[in-house]
Amino acid sequence: MAVEDSNSPYGLKLLIEDYPFAVDGLEICRRFMPEKGTPQYIELESDPEKGFLRTINSQVQTLLGISLVEILSRHSSDEIYLGKRESLEWISDQPALEAFEKFGKRLEEIEYEIVKRNRDPKMKNRVGPINVPYTSLYPTSNEGLTGKGIPNSISI
Repeated sequence: MAVEDSNSPYGLKLLIEDYPFAVDGLEICRRFMPEKGTPQYIELESDPEKGFLRTINSQVQTLLGISLVEILSRHSSDEIYLGKRESLEWISDQPALEAFEKFGKRLEEIEYEIVKRNRDPKMKNRVGPINVPYTSLYPTSNEGLTGKGIPNSISI
């Protein structure tokens, strides 16, 4: 975080000086802030929108990045989720099978608890003003980009 400081080059001073890597939005920039007196600085002063758009990633790069994340985040139709198995014959050890079934039932209880908490109007941090319920740790999901479901393996 930063505060205004007229003695600093850009009028801002980091509050945590021994940690110069504070998140300030620079991680999305393609180039540094131009120095005063340079043609780039004059452009930024005269047309801030154009200067800003030259600083962030292009629309093509942004679209490519968003598309990549969306494609890699989709669940396939044959996805196997945590606590599930494709075949019931995956192990013959009875204590291990019982532990796995107990684990699967506990995951179902957790999903029920998440749904219950999402419906509780007292928990505003669950849904918020736009009514998007918390789903990240739902044990199961449907095919596609759902924002829920814990796959048995990660393929990214």
